[in-house]
Amino acid sequence: MRRVFIVDGARTPFLKSRNRPGPFSASDLATAAGTGLLCRQRFAPDQLDEVILGCASPSPDEVNIGRVVALRMGCGHRVPGWTVMRNCASGMQALDSALVNIRLGRSELVLAGGVDALSRAPVLFSDAMVHFLADWYAAKGIAARLAVLRRFRPGHLAPVLGIMKGLTDPIVGQLMGQTAENLAHFFDIARDDMDRFAVESHLRVVAAQDGGHFAEVLPLIDRDGKVYEFDDGVRRDSSEENLARLKPFFDRKYGRVTPGNSSQISDGAAWLVLASEAALERHGLVPLGEIIDSQWAALDPAQMGLGPIHAMTPIMSRQGLSLADIDRFEINEAFAAQVIACRRAWDDEVYCREHFGLDQPVGMIDTGRLNVDGGAIALGHPVGASGARIVLHLLASLRRDGLRRGLAGICIGGGQGGAMLVETMR
Repeated sequence: MRRVFIVDGARTPFLKSRNRPGPFSASDLATAAGTGLLCRQRFAPDQLDEVILGCASPSPDEVNIGRVVALRMGCGHRVPGWTVMRNCASGMQALDSALVNIRLGRSELVLAGGVDALSRAPVLFSDAMVHFLADWYAAKGIAARLAVLRRFRPGHLAPVLGIMKGLTDPIVGQLMGQTAENLAHFFDIARDDMDRFAVESHLRVVAAQDGGHFAEVLPLIDRDGKVYEFDDGVRRDSSEENLARLKPFFDRKYGRVTPGNSSQISDGAAWLVLASEAALERHGLVPLGEIIDSQWAALDPAQMGLGPIHAMTPIMSRQGLSLADIDRFEINEAFAAQVIACRRAWDDEVYCREHFGLDQPVGMIDTGRLNVDGGAIALGHPVGASGARIVLHLLASLRRDGLRRGLAGICIGGGQGGAMLVETMR
């Protein structure tokens, strides 16, 4: 197969949603990060073969946001821009789509990534209000409208939060956090374990920010000149004592999953430049690393958090790798319970035999090689962007520490998982 290389990458800071629309639309975020990234390349934007952008929640005026952003970045009319959606793995799906097209020879140079501005998720009318409005506009004459008006109830105006509908699985009828509660119960994960994991995520992000380990982040500037330089959801004062005060959100009586040990709803974008060997030669590009393999998997939607290991296991089997062969892991931290469950499931003989057909467990991932610079609990989880972010930062952390091989995995609402194996250049 044709080799596919990662040439460069960048992302915006991830900005925490604060119960109101954020300062940037999704296309603003993607355009800012993409323009900054393209400005430092040895090729012009219109020399790209295509632009692929993952987005789980585009706004109504940016439906094919990939094309919108490609034009805003100056790629010109002749560079196709398109959008992919695989819930939480939309950004990784964009990378995989680029990977396939390059390997098939349909493209040589691709800009791929993901974005979401979840703070701008729509507030909707209820069905009752929609029906009322339909009847109102269909009514002819004063008498007919008065008859419709008598049927109006104040409850019709109750808002429907688009983000809550988007985070609810329509098959099992559970919020994503409730699926994390399922895993906490199945693997007997204590609340203390979740909170401890969450605190560690914040502490690792703080250490990484202080150590300059997020060099891939490009600052944002809003219309008023305010600069957004860093991911702003991290809590430097995070502690188990503070998190212990929070009440369970998804199962208020018996639950263990809280806002503090869950990923943050946030806005952000991430991009990577992917190229074939021919494109490297043509433009004089020096690659950072190579995408070796990728995999998608599916499982019970009520246990969607185990998706990463369902996707990572086939890659390791296909490539003949053990845990010891992987220098770094990135597993998107949708919930602390979900990542802990992935570690425990891989170390469980029964689970590995029943689900993967293995004679022995894969083993327990060493926490010293997992999300070494923190994850979505502290950084945030702009759903469409996270799959691209974890691949980008995994490669950056490998190169920083002189390591070679990394495996990124992400759980996907609806009961799926995605994974991607990357290697740095020797």
